[in-house]
Amino acid sequence: MYKRRWIGLVAIIILNVVVGMTFVWFGPIADSTAKEFGFTLNQVNWLGTCVNVTYLPCAVLVPNMYTRLGLRRSCYIGGALLTIAAWIRYAGTARSLSVGGAYTLILIAQLCSGFIVPIFQVLIPGYSEKWFDLRQRTTATMLMSVANPIGSALGQLISPLIGSPRQSLLVLAIILSVATPCIFLVQETPPTPPTRAAAQGNPSFWSFIRALAGREPKELATYMTSRQRTDFAIMWLIFGVLVAVITAFSILSAQYLEPFGYSSTIAGLMGATILLVGLVSTIITAPIFDRILTHQLALTCKCLCPLIGGGWLSLIWAIRRHDTGALFAIMAAIGASSLTLLPVALELAVELTRNANASTAMLWASSNLFSIILVLVQGALRDGPDASPPYSMHRATIFQGTAVSAAVVLIFFMEGKQTRRSADERAQAHHAVPGHEMVEPRIRESLIDIHAEEGYSKGTALS
Repeated sequence: MYKRRWIGLVAIIILNVVVGMTFVWFGPIADSTAKEFGFTLNQVNWLGTCVNVTYLPCAVLVPNMYTRLGLRRSCYIGGALLTIAAWIRYAGTARSLSVGGAYTLILIAQLCSGFIVPIFQVLIPGYSEKWFDLRQRTTATMLMSVANPIGSALGQLISPLIGSPRQSLLVLAIILSVATPCIFLVQETPPTPPTRAAAQGNPSFWSFIRALAGREPKELATYMTSRQRTDFAIMWLIFGVLVAVITAFSILSAQYLEPFGYSSTIAGLMGATILLVGLVSTIITAPIFDRILTHQLALTCKCLCPLIGGGWLSLIWAIRRHDTGALFAIMAAIGASSLTLLPVALELAVELTRNANASTAMLWASSNLFSIILVLVQGALRDGPDASPPYSMHRATIFQGTAVSAAVVLIFFMEGKQTRRSADERAQAHHAVPGHEMVEPRIRESLIDIHAEEGYSKGTALS
């Protein structure tokens, strides 16, 4: 394998970190942003939610863009949009603008972010598959996939600490501009693929849709059995809800906590705790999944999902005055479980579909869809001025805890067989050579063997 793979990995991490800052930047400073610019709270909430709305159609476009343009040129497009959006967002802070004009410019920049985020998120499992072998692939996915949540954590920490909202948007523009040159460090593919899966071409998004519909030919690697289609549907729902609830909490953190006497800084730290504790947990567990729990991704999901559901349910009673310690403990537990689960779910989805770009795009699209639903519903459930305390989000926490608990129960109906890893291991064991020395004929033979073992037709697997 090639050392340059780590340079590309670091570049992708940096890009995802800075992109992750953009859609939660206004969460901890929602009240001060509304006062300084003259926006309503719902308008400020939409500055985060609009990213999720834009993401949905982009989930279809981005995998096709990677298929047509390749990894490097797609990253160039993302980098250009990142810098342009950063300074359009800052242009919206000009005091000469009307309230409507300022909101329009900031909203346009946030909508651009909705296209940028999937460009750098969707490539993660595919980059791991192309550049890393079986003993490093899950670790690489974990390191890159937690970068976006880390960006969210940093965004929640930084935005309330930098003076006024206008000043914070200037700092954000500078951060994004400095990070953009990292796009030139991401390489397309290694000269020699490290595994059987890495040697295959990028399947199209439409082959994934055909597989989900049961119309993909059985002799193709992207064919999915009815069991795999059911498993992916379960993962799509659970992944979407669990990521969405963290996103919604990040956007609404100040509105959850400030009615009970917590400051915007504490609100930002609460959201950041989820993500930073999760980062530490991910760093610890990443090598374990590559070297010990290599075939236990589904079991990991079944163990962690109930813990996460219990954490969100407990907030119904935990969000109250003078309960800072308990809240931080709950956030830490949710973060440790959720971020450990995040890359595991992304890898398991590729195992089920053998289509890294499309499956990743669909999972992240589900999270954005449910983020929109959760933010809008919880905003509508905000208490009125006569409540105790006024404008609290107690009814929203009940809805949130119930929705998460109902979703995670479905995990016990998932089988989650790791087909891709089995094929890669079978290929290496059959030919008794390191994965990076395999060539196309051996890949073809091994894939046919795997298909025959699982009851597929013995066709030409890669023709």
